[in-house]
Amino acid sequence: MDYIDYYKILDLNKSASIDDIKKAYRKLARKYHPDLNPNNEEANKKFQQINEANEVLSDPDKRKKYDKYGKDWQHADQLDAQQKQRPQYQSQGGGYGSGGGYSGGFGGDDFSDFFSSMFGSGGRSSRNSPFKGQDYNADLQLNLTDAYTTHKQTLTVNGRQVRITIPAGVENGQKIKLPGYGAPGANNGQPGDLYIKFNINEDPKFKRKGNDIYIQEEIDVYTAILGGEKIVETLNGKVKLQVPAGTQPDATLRLKGKGFPIYKKDNQFGDLYIKWQVKLPTNLNPEQKELFEKLSKS
Repeated sequence: MDYIDYYKILDLNKSASIDDIKKAYRKLARKYHPDLNPNNEEANKKFQQINEANEVLSDPDKRKKYDKYGKDWQHADQLDAQQKQRPQYQSQGGGYGSGGGYSGGFGGDDFSDFFSSMFGSGGRSSRNSPFKGQDYNADLQLNLTDAYTTHKQTLTVNGRQVRITIPAGVENGQKIKLPGYGAPGANNGQPGDLYIKFNINEDPKFKRKGNDIYIQEEIDVYTAILGGEKIVETLNGKVKLQVPAGTQPDATLRLKGKGFPIYKKDNQFGDLYIKWQVKLPTNLNPEQKELFEKLSKS
């Protein structure tokens, strides 16, 4: 019988950590599990190999013996007696979070001769372990004004309509998890989860940085010089502002609490920053030019 490279089956090297082994196993087991690939002999065979590799590499004692003897497994007979005295290996709870394997209905005879020769018939996970369903991922486009308020929205994921409540203040790229909205589990396992990623469109007027909002507002040169009132539209309605006399171009005004709502914090908001853009007059008539000339000489 031939030597089986369990590291190669899981696409790992010998320095792989337990977490690396778990992650590799979960990924491949999800892909090739027989309940998710009915009537696919190649997938069933692949899953059997993955399951066997995980049986060995996720158990410290089995991995130590495997690493020690490797291709010289024929000379490991002296360890068999010790192996039989050890407690049988048990699954650590099933589902993707465990280090145990999923036999998925395979009997003991489905393990390779190499495995049986090296480890005997003990130390295998229980049959028909529950198998968590696959997770789903979905993207949801939002306008900035949509993300400003808490609202409900319906989206279709894998033919299923899902109605969700979107909290005010979600950020671009943020993900939320809906437990149980993924694919059905196998062997009475839990269904997978649904992860929704929010993609927030840029707004032509309001620029968001964290919880703060930045806008630019135009005032004429006379208001900048003499002062006056300016009505400014915010995400929460219009406000009337006093422009101080002598306002310089690009001067910035801060309105506390008029920015974006802070995610899942009631009645807490960032700030609004307004940058004044001074519009210079064009096509001056002779009288206006004369007035500016007098001002420039004063």
